[in-house]
Amino acid sequence: MTLAIAALPLAGVGHAQDFPPSKPVTLVVGFAPGGAADAAARLIAKKLAENIGQSVVVDNKAGAGGNIAHQQVASAPADGSVLLFGSIGPLTIAPHVMKVGYDPFKDLAAVSGGVNFPNVLVVHQGLGVKNLSEFVALAKKKQGGVDFASTGAGSASHLAGELFNQRAGVDMVHVPYKGGAPALTDLLGQRIASYFSAPPTAMPYVEAGKLIPLATTGLKRPAYLPNIPTVAESGYPGFEALNWYAFVAPGKTPAPILDRWNVEIVKVLNDPGVKDALNKHGLTPQPTSRAELTAFMRSEDAKWSAIVRERKITAN
Repeated sequence: MTLAIAALPLAGVGHAQDFPPSKPVTLVVGFAPGGAADAAARLIAKKLAENIGQSVVVDNKAGAGGNIAHQQVASAPADGSVLLFGSIGPLTIAPHVMKVGYDPFKDLAAVSGGVNFPNVLVVHQGLGVKNLSEFVALAKKKQGGVDFASTGAGSASHLAGELFNQRAGVDMVHVPYKGGAPALTDLLGQRIASYFSAPPTAMPYVEAGKLIPLATTGLKRPAYLPNIPTVAESGYPGFEALNWYAFVAPGKTPAPILDRWNVEIVKVLNDPGVKDALNKHGLTPQPTSRAELTAFMRSEDAKWSAIVRERKITAN
């Protein structure tokens, strides 16, 4: 699905041949319309179009956990007309659990951080635990341990659970689902014990008293979930498993164009109206320099590749 976002001509760009591109800009999103990634991309694209005086087309290329979109952009024209709203899975997890047709650090070029948000560990009422300590005690005591749902093998929610296994010294059983909706259905039906869920998915059921939130997976409590402790403050200092999205471009895009895109994207992410709109979606803006994004991706890549090796994770 595509959405063209029109913009008025920007005075003064005149002879600037390379930026903005002379043709509409395509912002590729690796997920279907309606989710967190799509909502953020459309908010940002609209403001980008206004600022640069060029149309921005949001192009949803869902499939394979976002890998299809990343493969497409890796081989797209490197002229500044194509950007990707890349995500944690295809950029730092998938290459370690399956064969992908791109190298995130060679075939894609860092532009700027985008947004991030933590998961929230939720359990059903019948499990009989009220906090993370009780959950860990049950996981160590119960024959066969407890299980946890994810949105698929190698997904961010899967790796959050595996990181928790490592840090808490438990061995929760991973149960992959084809998306958040079926995982949540089985959790509510008490057919699965726990789920590292995106907050917008789980919180309506928490507020209705149907699920119990135990902890969030960022280093700090998000402003919209001030009463739920983090895993880090619940006995596991330094624990962090964020969902994040970042702007990248085809790897051979010239550096001056990448630098210009960085300036424009950072400007949008710092815009008060955009920040407020993103925060209302439970998304924290994460503007960075290109170098900062590259360093962050390297750090995430090292963390998750180590977990993949230790836990012997595959996509099958």
